[in-house]
Amino acid sequence: MGKGTPSMGKRSKGKTHIRCPRCGRHSYNVKKHRCSYCGWPSPRWRSYSWSKRSR
Repeated sequence: MGKGTPSMGKRSKGKTHIRCPRCGRHSYNVKKHRCSYCGWPSPRWRSYSWSKRSR
């Protein structure tokens, strides 16, 4: 099995993201233990100056 197209179909096993307990979006990364939307479990909301969403 190489690194090309045939092996790409085997990458979709398991869940990468689940629902976040804080924001409720499907953005909580199970392996990193971090929400990509709100930054939970950090006490501050994830926000950047280049982002349109402001909190």
